[in-house]
Formats: sequence, structure tokens, C-alpha cells
Amino acid sequence: MNRTYILLGLLVILGFSCQPASEKTASAELPILGERYADDNQDTVYHRIADFAFVNQMGDTISNEDVEDKIYVADFFFTSCPTICPIMKKEMLRVYEKYKDQPNFMILSHSIDPTHDTQAVLKDYAEKLGVEDASTWNFLTGEQERIYEIGQTSYLTTAMADQQEPGGFLHSGAFLLIDGKGRIRGVYDGTKSDQVDQLISDIPKLLKQ
Repeated sequence: MNRTYILLGLLVILGFSCQPASEKTASAELPILGERYADDNQDTVYHRIADFAFVNQMGDTISNEDVEDKIYVADFFFTSCPTICPIMKKEMLRVYEKYKDQPNFMILSHSIDPTHDTQAVLKDYAEKLGVEDASTWNFLTGEQERIYEIGQTSYLTTAMADQQEPGGFLHSGAFLLIDGKGRIRGVYDGTKSDQVDQLISDIPKLLKQ
């Protein structure tokens, strides 16, 4: 999958999610993003996150079963990222602090540099951020190609190695809001405080459902 295709796909879903804040706030119903089709019974089948299994900073396996019926925010990063990741994690900390005591909420941060970002490295990274509760915020590592695949084909975002980029990897700054059925309900620029404010405002709309 080439970079142009991935970036175009991201622009498509951003086109759905980046409405003016007043427009989104006016409606309690968030859109369901991604492709959809009608099955043989003419029921609408929506794009969903594929099954996965990765290891978190505590050495525990986190899979799609752990987020079933829960609301979660997903993003992609790497611990040695010299560009947008520090900004993203500062913004995600705001989300974590707001909802860390909500039992039906989780954050999944996927490392796109699993060779370097081992479980021990991720544990140290989480602790330095002040994240002590892995039950809420999971920093995930695993097979590199599987992480790239789920980023590009399930979360419809950019996640790949690219030696021309700072740090050797290319990824978007997107925070993706996922509902309890594994459907994408919002995409937000994790480097912009106003969009993260909108994410924080949108999460309760799904928690109430």
C-alpha cells in the first residue's frame, strides 16, 4: 500500500470527522466512519477494527476481546520519535486524566518501532509520563508488519517505516475514537489542543450509549 493511497484514505475519514465544533456538539450522534455495504439481507455492514493481539507495557496480551463493548482511543507512535509524538502524548495525557477512572474506557497506543520499543522500554516510557494504570492506557508492541497492517487497513491511518522521515518512521498524529462494536466514530488531530478538546467532549456521547 503506497503512501499516497494511505494519506488519501486518511483525508477521506478526516473529511467526515473535522466538522466545526459547534456543528458536532449540536448532535449527540457521532458518525460511523469508513466504508460500508449492504449484506444479503440489505442490512448495513460497517467498517470495523480487525481482530488483534499485542503486548502491553506490563507484558500482558491485549486483544480485541479486551475492548469489546468498551470505548477506546487509538493512536500510533514510537518512543524515540523526534517530531510529533511528544506533543501527541502530552495531549493524550489530558484524555487519560479525564477518563482514567471510567471502567468502560481505554487508550491503545501502538508502537510502530517494536524492535526498539520492547515491553520494558514501553513500561519505562509510561512511567515517565506518569501513567501507572495499564488497565486504562496500554502502550502496545508486537509484530511490526501486523502493527502496520492494522494501522493502515483497520484504523485507516498512516503507520510505516520510512527512512526519509525523522526517526525512520512515518505516522499520522490522528487520535481515533472507537465504539464498543469496533467502529471508527471520530478522527482528531492529536497535535492540536482544540481537536483533542473535541475528542474529550465526544467520548461521553458514546459512553452513554
